[in-house]
Amino acid sequence: MRFQPTLAAIALLAAACSATGKAGGGATTPAALPATPGVPGSPRVLATGLEIPWAIAFLPGGDALVTERRSARLLRVTREGKVSEVGRVPGVVPGGEGGLLGVAVSPGFAQDHLVYLHFTAAKDNRVVRFRYDGKGIGALSALVTGIPKGPNHNGGRIAFGPDGMLYIGTGEIYHTELAQDKNSLGGKILRVSPDGRPAPGNPFGNRVWTWGHRNVQGLAWDDAERMYATEFGQETWDEINRIERGGNYGWPKVEGVGHKKGFTDPELTWSTDEASPSGLAYAGGSLWAGALGGRRLWQVPLSPDGKVGKPVAHFTGTYGRLRAVVRAPDGALWVTTSNRDGRGDPQQGDDKILVFPLS
Repeated sequence: MRFQPTLAAIALLAAACSATGKAGGGATTPAALPATPGVPGSPRVLATGLEIPWAIAFLPGGDALVTERRSARLLRVTREGKVSEVGRVPGVVPGGEGGLLGVAVSPGFAQDHLVYLHFTAAKDNRVVRFRYDGKGIGALSALVTGIPKGPNHNGGRIAFGPDGMLYIGTGEIYHTELAQDKNSLGGKILRVSPDGRPAPGNPFGNRVWTWGHRNVQGLAWDDAERMYATEFGQETWDEINRIERGGNYGWPKVEGVGHKKGFTDPELTWSTDEASPSGLAYAGGSLWAGALGGRRLWQVPLSPDGKVGKPVAHFTGTYGRLRAVVRAPDGALWVTTSNRDGRGDPQQGDDKILVFPLS
């Protein structure tokens, strides 16, 4: 990792449940912590009895749309915790790590009423959209098709960036060569216009924004509009990367920090048993990453210039596997558990949506 503990980090560690981040492949520059990083309070349980809630996106007014991977249900969840079914998304073919994955709400929803979904279909992963009138799932329009599908590494996170473009995290489905093929949609972060076409300014004239990724499941931007992404490693290092136009993030040539010409090193690495990072959000001066294998909520403070500070683990082992992490309109974090995904140990009420207030 690119940091060493500072006095501020030591104080933050004392208030946290645990912190065990490790350097991967060579650490470099320390980074200063923000003066007043947010600390999560005890969460309230907003919703229970869900089945692998994978992604969350907020509607104007504060209600959220939530996807369930295996059931292919799209849910609407109010701030008070009332859960209703919008509908089951047609064409979803769940299997392995595939199914109904990402959801995003159009930045212009008040006018266009568009909702975007990423899901695994019969022959591919794809991104679709529909008009949501508050009553059900409208006709689906396919925007991006042909994203490779497999039992694992289907990526699936989608989010609109500050530029109004839609960003799509994809995986290489264990075909590692796809990550270094700029003509493949696998192992990439894609950037498309709201209608699915390659966005203006993309580096290669197609939908690819960055390449050399293994499996991207978290996307976030800080207050300065810098982009970050989580990435699953293989045997050694999970990553948070700062995403910049046209960057090659190394997989499978490099895992973790490689200091190799032509490849972009991660900002931060963890050992794989500490993280398996999925959802990512920015709030209160920090990045927040849900850890599946690590079963904790990671806080990664950012300095004003976007450098990462010492990561701090919260609630280690308390809620099991954590998947989606999203900042709500009121500034709190909504976090989903993923204990019914075949790799967890379901607790009473799983899977849940937890709301963590930030100080």
